[in-house]
Amino acid sequence: MDFCVLTLFPEMIEGALNSSILKRGKDAGLIDFSLIQIRDFSEDKHKKTDDYPYGGGAGMVMFPDPIVKSINYANELLSKKNNGKKSRVIYLTPWGKPFNNAMAEELAKEVSLIFLCGHYEGIDERALEMTVTDYVSIGDFVVTGGELPAALMIDAISRFVPGVLHNDTSAYEESFSNGLLEYPQYTRPEVYEGKKVPEVLLSGHHANIEKYRRQESLLRTLKYRPELLDSAALTKKDLQFLAGFGWNKK
Repeated sequence: MDFCVLTLFPEMIEGALNSSILKRGKDAGLIDFSLIQIRDFSEDKHKKTDDYPYGGGAGMVMFPDPIVKSINYANELLSKKNNGKKSRVIYLTPWGKPFNNAMAEELAKEVSLIFLCGHYEGIDERALEMTVTDYVSIGDFVVTGGELPAALMIDAISRFVPGVLHNDTSAYEESFSNGLLEYPQYTRPEVYEGKKVPEVLLSGHHANIEKYRRQESLLRTLKYRPELLDSAALTKKDLQFLAGFGWNKK
């Protein structure tokens, strides 16, 4: 799978894309990254990419021309690599659709994705209308630009690309994959500072371990993110278990 990031500040994202699981996935040929400098497509002699907004107001707005040209260039490169298939273009913005695990899994089915990282007060609306297919937000807050959100999304999406994780089932067992938070994890030693690993995890009884983990997942979700329970796929046994802690499905 190919990820292409259009940015004014590639240094903000390079480190993240060349570390840990992402680096291993790239080295294995399962995912690939390219960073395109938007300034390279500016016609201004000083490579300027922004100006004051029409109508007044604070901040600067990015020109449409470098955006459109850089996206067209990225699409052309990826199209040649992927048998003519056009890429979805994701613009990171606070007013976009909230990013979540389900979206990450869906986007992982694409052969390539282009991420457009805005800066300053944003991008000329005409460029967005001409190029963007998906508007995505990583949360109800504002950051300096789209680079860090793009890195976060690429990390989450890559985990659903087959082979990127050594154990492909990991992506489907972690928090949010089934609408719940993940259960607690333990490793050696069995006793640390007087705290013991739960006996059931040492028993080797897989059915009991599975039941324990499910119940712990439900309790953790109830404690930290109870709103998730309303839309989670809960069994009759789950509902009975949660009712014992005072929770009932709305």
